Amino acid sequence: MSRPIIGLSTYRERAQWGAWDTSADMLPSEYARAIEAAGGMPVLLPPTEPYAEAARAVVKRLDALVITGGADVDPSQYDEPAHAATVKTRPDRDAWELALLDAAAETGMPTLGICRGMQVMAVHAGGHLDQHVPDLVDNDRHNPGGDQYGNTGIKVAKGSRLAELVGETGPASCHHHQSVRDHPGFTAVAWAEDGLLEAIEDPEHRFRLGVQWHPEVDPDRGLFRGLVMAAGD
Repeated sequence: MSRPIIGLSTYRERAQWGAWDTSADMLPSEYARAIEAAGGMPVLLPPTEPYAEAARAVVKRLDALVITGGADVDPSQYDEPAHAATVKTRPDRDAWELALLDAAAETGMPTLGICRGMQVMAVHAGGHLDQHVPDLVDNDRHNPGGDQYGNTGIKVAKGSRLAELVGETGPASCHHHQSVRDHPGFTAVAWAEDGLLEAIEDPEHRFRLGVQWHPEVDPDRGLFRGLVMAAGD
């Protein structure tokens, strides 16, 4: 039996390696390794124009979609001015991932959003973001800075699809300074110790959910196994 093909949205950034210093399409390897470990075949999806046409074409060839972590979503996508702390947006990636979500919704494709990916899913549904988490919880636990992950405990709603995959409590590695304020069509299903929203899911869909933490860096692969199983169905 062939492995389900899982598409992963990617960064387009300036990068240096070997003799090169140039624009590159890239993603931390933990994402692809997590998909591989769960039995899927990872495929990277760099921003491709024209976005809507390219998204429909590639989604036809996928079995599931992951919208990955990264830079802040441009607040113009949800009609709000930028907070002083919202400084690194990627309009090309916003347009590409929103187009991927349009195409995935048309087909009913299993979809997982991770960190920024959860935020993009909420914005795609007509929701809004809070642009600086310390304004809400008065701590920097969710984004300690640099390349360090914050650590928080999470509580998952009993009976939710997410609870079936990861359990009702557990640790989470996080790296974000924005969060989802509202999320039309999705149900809130997990919260951090300080009450910050940590996960949403679509109760009418077999697998459409977003998590604010980074499951690809944790030993528990329940989310990815669930995604690959849904893709195989």
